[in-house]
Amino acid sequence: MCGICGTAGFADTELLNRMVRLMAHRGPDDRGVFVTSDRMFGLGNCRLSIIDLSSAGHMPMRNEDETVWITYNGEIYNFHSIRTELQKLGHSFRSQADTEVLIHGYEEWGVRLLERLNGMFGLALVDLRKKPARLLLARDRFGIKPVYYTLAGDRLVYASEIKAILLAPGIARDVDLNALHRYLAFLWVPGPETLFKGIYKLPPGHYLEWSQREYSLHCYWNLRFPPASANGKRAERDLSVELLEILRRAVKRHLISDVPVGVFLSGGLDSSTILALAAELTNEPVKSYTITYRPEDGFLEQSDADRVFARLAARRLGANHHEIEVNPDIVDLLPKVVWHLDEPVADPAAISTYLICREGRPEVKVLLSGQGADEVFAGYRLHWTHRLASILERIPRPLRQAFARFPLGAMPGISRWLPGVRPGLILAVHRYWDKLLAGVDIDPERRYIFYRSYYTDDQEFAMYTPQLRQALPGALAGDRHLAYFRDVPDANFLDRMLYVDVKTFLTELNLTYCDKLSSAASVEVRVPFLDSEVVDFMSRMPPQMKLHGLKSKYIFRRAVEGVVPPEIVQRRKAAFGAPIRSWLRRDLHAMVDDLLSERTLRQRGYFEPAVVRSMVEQDRRGEGDHTMRLWALLTLELWHKTFIDSARGSLEAAPCSASVF
Repeated sequence: MCGICGTAGFADTELLNRMVRLMAHRGPDDRGVFVTSDRMFGLGNCRLSIIDLSSAGHMPMRNEDETVWITYNGEIYNFHSIRTELQKLGHSFRSQADTEVLIHGYEEWGVRLLERLNGMFGLALVDLRKKPARLLLARDRFGIKPVYYTLAGDRLVYASEIKAILLAPGIARDVDLNALHRYLAFLWVPGPETLFKGIYKLPPGHYLEWSQREYSLHCYWNLRFPPASANGKRAERDLSVELLEILRRAVKRHLISDVPVGVFLSGGLDSSTILALAAELTNEPVKSYTITYRPEDGFLEQSDADRVFARLAARRLGANHHEIEVNPDIVDLLPKVVWHLDEPVADPAAISTYLICREGRPEVKVLLSGQGADEVFAGYRLHWTHRLASILERIPRPLRQAFARFPLGAMPGISRWLPGVRPGLILAVHRYWDKLLAGVDIDPERRYIFYRSYYTDDQEFAMYTPQLRQALPGALAGDRHLAYFRDVPDANFLDRMLYVDVKTFLTELNLTYCDKLSSAASVEVRVPFLDSEVVDFMSRMPPQMKLHGLKSKYIFRRAVEGVVPPEIVQRRKAAFGAPIRSWLRRDLHAMVDDLLSERTLRQRGYFEPAVVRSMVEQDRRGEGDHTMRLWALLTLELWHKTFIDSARGSLEAAPCSASVF
């Protein structure tokens, strides 16, 4: 893991050094910059040494005659086989780093190299052999590693983090209001836009070429599924056996490292599978890490069973287990998290990711994560909720509405009076059924968007000030999702949902916060379930092998039977989050009242204060669960103060709470 940055059309050594220093948390082991002799290109890198810890892995790295230069962030898991192939073709290597494989691979195959890579990466490569010279920016298939860019006239500026781009002269800090509309709906901004107007994410599976002050964007890979009419012929047993062997190979590749590697362990199916396979492949007990919060903090959440199942998995699989109970000072921590995220991502799992990486960093530089499994194997509740909604369509609407009013409507009020039942679980059941019933009559594609969102467009417009409504005529938060559905019109609807998951929820939410907050602790997180071989195999898997009736991850569960403890194979999915309901009502009470006050909201000019205050009061009285909406508004205001209101120089240090509000 590293941080990359650079410019095209101009080069300023001091600017590059400032950009690199700003991202030093991404790579504290080494740093460097390079500027071409004509000052048309500049490259910067801060390095977290994982493969080849020697100075031979220094970046920016060059080829033998200094005509190809690269700055790179990530890991290529098949670099050994590519290196062997290149050596047979006559290439010589000075290091053991996968970075050098990219240089020689580019010399041999050009941009076709990207199709061969199994890994995670964001890279910038300057080719001085071509006349005129050109810059290549590229991002891995799923966007595990970030690349942001902007054009300032005929100049290009790019980096692993937006805050580094903002250091460049002439970069405006304006809010993209359409992106704001989408952020409120989903808690994150669908790409390629960011919340900064004019700053973009390089789409996953794409590369950008810049030459002679012009650029073009190209797709080198896309996820594909067979048509819905296709019929898989292979036996279930054969598929599960082959899948297990593919998973073993994927985990083995992801264990390649010259530094210690550990495993995130939630006690769920995904992380426990990685631990089980890693334990098979290593000679020493695998270090596993579980983060927990105090029981009293999680009272309003649906479950705190992670510690129980994580202990079970670690004990059965012989792990060197670390259970970390935390009670963070969230008032001080939240502004820091927002600074590291660059743009608001209102998922509390970001905080848990940072805390577990921070606690694990003294012992390991690399952690394996189960992220991506839900998108690859069909593990989200949303996937079978669609089927359940299709069944409920057959029930007359008046009966459904009566159920929504009572007993469903009475659940929040009685939750505290049910002995032995967590109030958080009752609230979660109420949220689920309320949302499920509200979406039954919507067409499937828009139903998917409705279940993924926290507001409808109409609800957002009701919260906006007249000025913001006027600036967003006809805005549709889900327009990107609908476009992605159109990309795969012939696939089974489950596969179509998985496609949209990969393009949106996986890349823009889960992988984004995971990269930013693990990097904040100088830890590299790897995701074996997004290994190319795993994804390619599962993309051909018949849909009924992924979702069997209402049983999620069906073939995955069958594959790991006998490898993972049976209690975990059958465990229901539990979210990886944080006790934000307790935080909002207790620790962050004063911050909410300040940053979401009538005075602050009127000065900002986006939202009607009365609407926001009503949500705050309903949430505090237990009359409605607006937790995620309020977390999104709080995160947005902190982001605005940090990146839009602050002076340029203030970006060069992570804020403490006192300097933010």
